[in-house]
Amino acid sequence: MKLLLIEDNLQLQTSLRRSLERRGMEVALCGDGRLALSAWRAQAPDLVLLDLSLPGLDGLQVLGQARAAGLRTPVIILTARGTVGDRILGLNQGADDYLPKPFDLDELEARVRALVRRTVQPGPSAQSAPELRQRWQDKPDYCGLRVDGESGAVYYGQQPLELPPRELALLRTLLSKPGHAIAKERLFEQVFPGESEVQYDAIEVVVYRLRKKIAHTPTQIVTLRGLGYLIKAQP
Repeated sequence: MKLLLIEDNLQLQTSLRRSLERRGMEVALCGDGRLALSAWRAQAPDLVLLDLSLPGLDGLQVLGQARAAGLRTPVIILTARGTVGDRILGLNQGADDYLPKPFDLDELEARVRALVRRTVQPGPSAQSAPELRQRWQDKPDYCGLRVDGESGAVYYGQQPLELPPRELALLRTLLSKPGHAIAKERLFEQVFPGESEVQYDAIEVVVYRLRKKIAHTPTQIVTLRGLGYLIKAQP
């Protein structure tokens, strides 16, 4: 597993690199926001650990430019800014997870491995995957959206949708029963499998981001209060 750590604190750089390498991970370093995108492209990491307080460009600017440039690598934000507002800003900008400093190394490792695992083997939990794959095959196209039964990628027409892992998991689950409400609890299980530390309302942030990503398609995500969410054709 190859990580890119974008962090300007040299002491934290060194300690994190040593700790993560002892846990079997390869870690590349970058300490400058302006150089971060070049390092990101050059290193081609499996996951990025991103600090927010960086020289040159701050972490949110780096993340925004990376997503705009088509870099879909999973990102965990590591920062001393621990307010709810900061977390929402990071998630809306395209982060996949958020860990306030100081943090426990065991928790960081667990989050890194869980996020990379979802990226390499995207999709819902292993227990429900066969059932959902069958549903994808039964409904190969919905308003131009199609889930590949083997890879789990979602296509609009002939083009794959470039989505972060959580948004992709949400869209696949909604497409397993188009036009039918899926409970919020069910969606949470598919988007945040086994992540008991994640706040339940985090699913609302993922729904919000996905709505914007599929606004160009003839579909929409509808909120049904007390029931959950469904995907249906736009009127």
